[in-house]
Amino acid sequence: FRQMTWGRTLWIIIAVKLFVMFAVLRLFFFRPVLQGTPTQKQNRVATELTQP
Repeated sequence: FRQMTWGRTLWIIIAVKLFVMFAVLRLFFFRPVLQGTPTQKQNRVATELTQP
């Protein structure tokens, strides 16, 4: 890609696409489970560890 006239533009487009894809995936599919007070976090971890 270095010798192409569009090389820099293509790399910028690729970087933007990757950033958008990972940002969208993180927002919609990998939500933080451990939110809330410390007691709520402890209860969540306890229920996850004790479930079969």
